[in-house]
Amino acid sequence: MLTTNYLLDTLPTWAVFVGTVVVTWLAIEVGYYVGRLRVRRGVPEKADSIAAMHGTILALLAFILAFTFGMASTRYDARKRLVLTEANAIGTSFLRADLLPSPFDTEMKTLLREYVDTRLEMVQPDKRDAALARSEELHALLWSQAVQVSREAPGSYGLLLFTPSLNEVIDLHAERVVAAIYDRLPAGVWAVLYLVAILAMLAMGYHLALTDSRRSITSVALALAFSLVIVLIVDLDRPQGGVLTVGQQAMEDARATMIE
Repeated sequence: MLTTNYLLDTLPTWAVFVGTVVVTWLAIEVGYYVGRLRVRRGVPEKADSIAAMHGTILALLAFILAFTFGMASTRYDARKRLVLTEANAIGTSFLRADLLPSPFDTEMKTLLREYVDTRLEMVQPDKRDAALARSEELHALLWSQAVQVSREAPGSYGLLLFTPSLNEVIDLHAERVVAAIYDRLPAGVWAVLYLVAILAMLAMGYHLALTDSRRSITSVALALAFSLVIVLIVDLDRPQGGVLTVGQQAMEDARATMIE
């Protein structure tokens, strides 16, 4: 079974949002409590200096957010392009199958139709593992058919055209598997992002306490805004697990052209 080791993958999107809000808000509260405690003990602190350091941490957090969002967005775009590229490759192989001698042309087309159906099932989480296993079985069947053609009709012009397109189909399978399952945001990036966010929220709460400010509504807005951006990044990093799923229209269109 192909799986990933990301804790975030085990949580629904709404749980990621709620959990992030709770963590950031608790960090603000802890920072505020520590700040008030130091004020009551008469520990000298300069609010202006704390504000400058707090601003620096927030700027660093914004940079890491932008960096992480860029990584997730790039991977999302790559997955979309791969769907179109694979659909075109399968469509080309289907057309070139007409050049093969009978009955191999019909058998190849039947296998390619099933292959597209299997690829469409691959995006369904409950069918993914079975679809991936069947895709590899179909690769072997398609290739064995090509080998059989080479033995029965050596030097076939149709086979010379069909084989490269079939190779591309097989190669694109590996690329899509890597892009969808393994090419995810590294766990270390998530750890650093959350750590910097917690430090920024601690600094915010601490600064609020030093300035004798009550818990400002803007701190709530910041926690909510940060959580929304995190959810967006998580959604982009999940190929088929959220709202921003990778569309399969190109593959569906390719299947529609494969007339029985």
